[in-house]
Amino acid sequence: MIQRIQSIWLLLASLTILLLLFVPIVNSQSAGSEYWILATGLYKKTNGVAGKIEYFKPLFMNTVAVAMLCFATIFTFKKTIGQKRLIIFAMVSTLFLGFWIFDAAQNMPGGIASVNLGVGAFLPLISLIFCALALRGIRKDEQLLRSADRLR
Repeated sequence: MIQRIQSIWLLLASLTILLLLFVPIVNSQSAGSEYWILATGLYKKTNGVAGKIEYFKPLFMNTVAVAMLCFATIFTFKKTIGQKRLIIFAMVSTLFLGFWIFDAAQNMPGGIASVNLGVGAFLPLISLIFCALALRGIRKDEQLLRSADRLR
């Protein structure tokens, strides 16, 4: 039986991380051009023409890997100890991803002082919250099973 609420929290965590591929993380304006960062790379818009300046292949691959880890954790419901360990690993990976995004934002043209945070800057934090809620749900299920075993 697939767990109830934990599956939903882990699916939401996975989708939140995948949104980093489509939602601007940070943006800035410098010398008449607009720059923004997605998990796929650094983009520039000048005179209405947008294009990718730099491709962040390792960041892209790490983002997809963390999202897949959160999604795959849903299907390890038979071993709750292993599932809890995978969730903690996903949380650490998400923190690592957040620091990596911050490092990429520091290298934007115009410097970190001229950067405006986008919605994507808060997505790793939201994903961490969803993973923590999934962990809490697993613990509640374990307590429910222990209480049912005592009644037998």
